[in-house]
Amino acid sequence: MTLTLFSTDGCHLCEQARALLEQTGLAAQAEIKDIIDDEQWLEAYRIRIPVVRSTDGAELDWPFTADELLAFNQEHS
Repeated sequence: MTLTLFSTDGCHLCEQARALLEQTGLAAQAEIKDIIDDEQWLEAYRIRIPVVRSTDGAELDWPFTADELLAFNQEHS
């Protein structure tokens, strides 16, 4: 996995971010993490989700477009 999408159930913006991962072909490289599963994630991302993080620790906060997501992945993969 090269990307992590921090999200949670019932978040319509998170659903849009997942759709962009599918649209750009990056879904296969992405791991979806529910912030409810970890206290640190909840603290860090509670008001920021959806957030995409690369393996180098860089983060892309919502809102982002498909082009921005692709550029972020290229720059940080």
